[in-house]
Amino acid sequence: MNKQELVDAVAAVTDESKAATGAMIDAVIAAITGAVTKGDTVQLIGFGSFSTGARAARVGRNPATGAEMQIAAAKTVKFTAGKAFKDAVNAS
Repeated sequence: MNKQELVDAVAAVTDESKAATGAMIDAVIAAITGAVTKGDTVQLIGFGSFSTGARAARVGRNPATGAEMQIAAAKTVKFTAGKAFKDAVNAS
């Protein structure tokens, strides 16, 4: 499912216009992105949690030449599925 299909599905359930639904989904995504960018955890009970993680610097290899290269440390985004979400996926 892509974003437009999500907008269509939510609009059908809520009886809102697709434009209003698209704006609401954009606002939710922006709010989650802003909070996680600041280092906060966004927890949606029954769905899951978005948080930041850290990936340490490490040595990797160039697959073409085999030469070692340094891979810099990076922040990552983690999603942990909630119990209700896991149960729904496993029930199908």
